[in-house]
Amino acid sequence: MTNFLKPEGRITRRKYLTLFMVFYFTNILSLMMMWQSYHRQAWAIFFSFSIILIASIIILLIQAIKRFHDIGMDWKYSLYLLIPPPVNFIGFIWLAAANGQPGKNEYGPDPRKTDLV
Repeated sequence: MTNFLKPEGRITRRKYLTLFMVFYFTNILSLMMMWQSYHRQAWAIFFSFSIILIASIIILLIQAIKRFHDIGMDWKYSLYLLIPPPVNFIGFIWLAAANGQPGKNEYGPDPRKTDLV
C-alpha cells in the first residue's frame, strides 16, 4: 500500500471507498464521543476525540485529492468537501462513483495497474 498521507498521485475507487468508510465512520464516532463528553464535562476525552476528528478529516481530504487527480481534476475542488454534511457526503459519494481517467494523466500512472488493493 502506498503512503496514504501524501496528496500526490492517484487512487482507485475501491481503495478510496474503503478508506472513506473507515475514516467517515471514525468522524461520526468522534463527534458522538465529543458530544457525550461535552455534556459530562470530561474535557480530556473531548479534546482527545477532537484531535482524532481533525486527523480523520485531513486524511479524508488527502484521499479526496488523490481521487480528484484520478478523475483528472485539480486539488482545489476538494475544498468543496469542507462544506458540512450532507453536502460533503454527496461529494464523497460522487468521488466513489466517478470513473477515473484510463491510462496515465498529468498526476501519475493509472492506479488500477499499480495498486494492490
